[in-house]
Order: sequence, then C-alpha cells, then structure tokens
Amino acid sequence: MRRKRTTPWIYRYSRPIMAGIASIGAVVTAYLTAVKLGGGEAICPVSGCDVVLNSPWATVFGLPLSLFGFLGYFSMTVFAVAPLFLNSLEQKRFRAKLENWTGLLLFMGGTAMMVFSAYLMYLLAYEIKAACTYCIASAVLSLSLFILAIIGREWEDIKQLFFTGIMVAVIVLVGTLGVYANVNNTSASTQVGDYIITTSSGEAELSLAQHLKQIDAKMYGAFTCPHCQNQKHLFGKEAAAQLNYIECHPKGRNSQTDLCMKANIQGFPTWEIKGKMYQGEKTLQELADLSGYKGDRNFKNTLTPGH
Repeated sequence: MRRKRTTPWIYRYSRPIMAGIASIGAVVTAYLTAVKLGGGEAICPVSGCDVVLNSPWATVFGLPLSLFGFLGYFSMTVFAVAPLFLNSLEQKRFRAKLENWTGLLLFMGGTAMMVFSAYLMYLLAYEIKAACTYCIASAVLSLSLFILAIIGREWEDIKQLFFTGIMVAVIVLVGTLGVYANVNNTSASTQVGDYIITTSSGEAELSLAQHLKQIDAKMYGAFTCPHCQNQKHLFGKEAAAQLNYIECHPKGRNSQTDLCMKANIQGFPTWEIKGKMYQGEKTLQELADLSGYKGDRNFKNTLTPGH
C-alpha cells in the first residue's frame, strides 16, 4: 500500500503563527497611532524613538505612518485567519480557493511590508541617524511574515511567484520614493533648520529665560517635536533665544546629539534644572517653581498655541 504523505508542520501552523505576528504589529502600530494623534509621547527604552517618530518621514499625506502600518498588519491578520473558519464539508471546496487567494495576498503583503521596512531601516541609518525600537521591531515582524508566507505553503509555480514578488517590490519602492520625494529633497540640504516662533516675549518671559540661563538650566528638544515648538512659543521669540537649548535631532540646526545621548534623553522636551530631569512640556509657572525663580510672574504667554 502507498504510504500517505505527511503534511509538513509549517504548512499546518504557518497561518496561526502569521496571525499572531501580524496581531502584535497591529497592536503596536495602533498604540503609536493613538499617541501621535493624541499629541502624546510614546514610551520607548531608547532616546532615538522620539526623534524618529517626530521626523518628517513619520507622516504620510498628513497622517501618522503608524496608521498605515496598522492597516497593513490588520490586513495580514485577516488574510491569515480567513480560511481557518471554514470547516464544514460544504465549505471545504471554497476553503481551498480562499487559501490560494489569501496565500498569494499574504506573500504580496509580506513582500511590500518587508521592502518598505528595509527602506525605513536605510532612513534610520543614513538620514535620521537614530535608533527606534518600534521601527526595528516592525522590520523584524515584516521579515518574519515574508518568510512564513513563502515557506508556509506549497507553491506550484515558483517562477510566477518570483516574478510577482519582483513586481510588488518595484511598485512599493517607486511609490515610497515618490511619496517621500519632498522630504528627501529637504533633507538633502545642509540643515533642515529650526521652526519659526511667532509669539513675542513680555518682560516676565525675558526675566525667566535669563534666570534659567544663569542657573545653567537646559532644554533638550528636536525641531520636529510639536511640544518643543509649543514650549518655545510660550517664551516668545526674544526669550526663547536666551534659553540654553540643545537640539537633539541630527538634522536640526547646531545639532548636539552626543549630549542628548549622554544625558539619556527619553522624550522631548526634557528640562534639566539643578541636576534634575523633567520630561514634557511645562508651563512658565511650572518652570518658575522648579527653578526657584523669584521675579515677575505676570507672563504674557500663558497658553500654548491652539489651546
């Protein structure tokens, strides 16, 4: 009698594994999207996350890049689990067709996500020059999905699969370069520079800024950080120029990333006052209290822009 061929274990478990991996990616990107839209700061074990997540490359068509990442991971989860719910005898024939279609979609999606993640790794290494735990983790997840999509099932036409992968990779790469064309042109300049402060300073703001400078208080920030912009707007143009401001973004004006790394800055802005670190945007009253300021507190700019 002919011995029945054993189905490789990876064929049986690849879809649940891919669903689990994609679900992790969906949860992480959903968190980053919520943080970005809510104007908060993501919790990250390394200081480079805030630089990366607030860089010009972190926004696409005015929306957080993490939102598109969430949609990609969510779609991969759906493709992976869709055939698993068809178990009845009547559904077996349809399940076989669905497995073929979703198998191809998993491969195409995995290829697209892997190529895009590879481009993001290039940006981290050569353009932004900062490490981001979330970005690196996403690249690992994308590569895992790509590999599982290939080895997780038997393919009848390898040449056609290879051709499809090449086409998807080219389309994704060309589309990515097109979307980021303006950002790449800007980053190619010598320096991206600084943002423009539109508010003016009152006597109290100037006095507080001078006091902070005298006690050697430092403000660590990045020109791409909206909270840093708000912080400087609170002081006003004249007073902000008096601050001991340290730019942490490698593309910013007078960047001092080495000092930011040495100080183990976890988010922006971070104030260093009398040897203590205070993370997050502060009101002028809070800064006056933390620094022991005894002067005029009749601050002109009491609200952040847009509040």
